[in-house]
Amino acid sequence: MTVDFPRRTFLKSSLAVAALATPAARAADSTRAAGLGLVDTNVNLSRWPFRRCPLDEPPALVAKLREHGVEQSWAGTFDGLLHKDLGSANARLAAECRAHGNLLVPFGSVNPKLPDWEQELRRCAEVHRMPGIRLHPNYHGYKLDDPAFARLLTLASERKLVVQLAVVMEDERTLHPLVQVPPVDTAPLVDLLKKTPGVRLQLLNAFRTVRGEPLLRLAAAGAHFEIAMLEGVGSVAGLTKQLPAERILFGSHAPLFYFESAVLKLKESIFTPEQDRAIRSGNALRLRA
Repeated sequence: MTVDFPRRTFLKSSLAVAALATPAARAADSTRAAGLGLVDTNVNLSRWPFRRCPLDEPPALVAKLREHGVEQSWAGTFDGLLHKDLGSANARLAAECRAHGNLLVPFGSVNPKLPDWEQELRRCAEVHRMPGIRLHPNYHGYKLDDPAFARLLTLASERKLVVQLAVVMEDERTLHPLVQVPPVDTAPLVDLLKKTPGVRLQLLNAFRTVRGEPLLRLAAAGAHFEIAMLEGVGSVAGLTKQLPAERILFGSHAPLFYFESAVLKLKESIFTPEQDRAIRSGNALRLRA
């Protein structure tokens, strides 16, 4: 006995199965099955001021993160770079994160050179219930030896907030000619970390400029790093030979960078199972706890 199976129904069923079997979907399924869900510590909402990015609409970004098995993403806002009204920028960020459940975790922008920055820090912690803040010293016009920055670290430490400091945001060769923003000079950080016990500091996009002895000294002082701007074959595995694995977190810098590039850095590096779990999620969860 034969059964007629309408062509349209067959095609729909075939496409649905094919979609589930994409490499990204298979990778996400195997990641979840192994208990290795990702925590992405470096994403941004809103729009990059100088060009459109493929995933700069939150639903598209969220779909990409879920596709790859991301269970939590620490999200800043591009509005935090150039907007003076950071209170409104942070309120929008918090509202957008709430709209997407528990996947997006807001990290508000604070500028210690603005008159009301201490109140903004309080609002981030108490009103928006953010677990951390994100700083852009080079866009906000201060150096890390500024007393206001030391004061910010102290207050953030007292509130047990994670402090994310973006060293750069974009390759200097692609910066807009009228907005040339140099990398943050991280030299003062080692002494500041020693003077601020308990501070939870993570450097974002650090590996374009922070290398060698300065990198080792920062890690020894307690700084954490993420891998978005790490380059080279086997780069993450190589990094674990320089730094303790517990100092390395996963980060994609999406949507300014392609999310898949960060995932591939993990796939092509050889770790122990313990290192793999730590870098994918364990270190981030401990830092935030």
